[in-house]
Amino acid sequence: MSPSTSTLSEWESKHRLAAAGIPVAEERLCSSAEEAAIAASELGFPIAVKLCGPAIAHKTERGLVRLGLRDGDAVRTASTELLAAARPEDGRVDLLVARMVAGKRELIAGLATDPTFGRCVMLGIGGIFAEILADVVFRLVPVSRTDAEEMLDDLTHRAWLGPFRGEPAVDRERLVDVLVGLGKVAEEDARVRSIDVNPLIVANGLPIAVDALIEVEG
Repeated sequence: MSPSTSTLSEWESKHRLAAAGIPVAEERLCSSAEEAAIAASELGFPIAVKLCGPAIAHKTERGLVRLGLRDGDAVRTASTELLAAARPEDGRVDLLVARMVAGKRELIAGLATDPTFGRCVMLGIGGIFAEILADVVFRLVPVSRTDAEEMLDDLTHRAWLGPFRGEPAVDRERLVDVLVGLGKVAEEDARVRSIDVNPLIVANGLPIAVDALIEVEG
């Protein structure tokens, strides 16, 4: 029988990634609509608000994400609606308030556990091109900086990492940091079975984790 797994909240998942050197979107965890509005004004608009909890993995499918909020009233309204949408089975929920990250390119990154080879770090082209291009590369944990550099070069559409529509090339060192950091999270906790960073938005050349979830055994 395969071991049971549980998913960390987006907030906790991102904290683990940040501790491993992976850039994450600036955000706050709030318990009320008013607290969310205050946090939004401190972070700066536009703002994204999500319902957050360990039992909530698929927010978009349930309509638990609000994007592009441009003032405090919009944040209060969205936050009130999100809290009202919580179900009993969601358990404890909070509001995740984040500054919107703008970029014309998206990557996907993460960790997968292969039944034969074990845990592997993954990098691929994301966004609307993810399914069309199916351009994904893997390396076994642990991942060295040399391994990560090779992953970038192994992408079939690696030109995606260069200058693009007026934006600078992706900062390779920071992208390498992301891949090495994913391997580090796995090395430091043997219970980690998967990590999903999607999207990893490229903003002014810097890859930033906007959404992330970590699945662990137990």
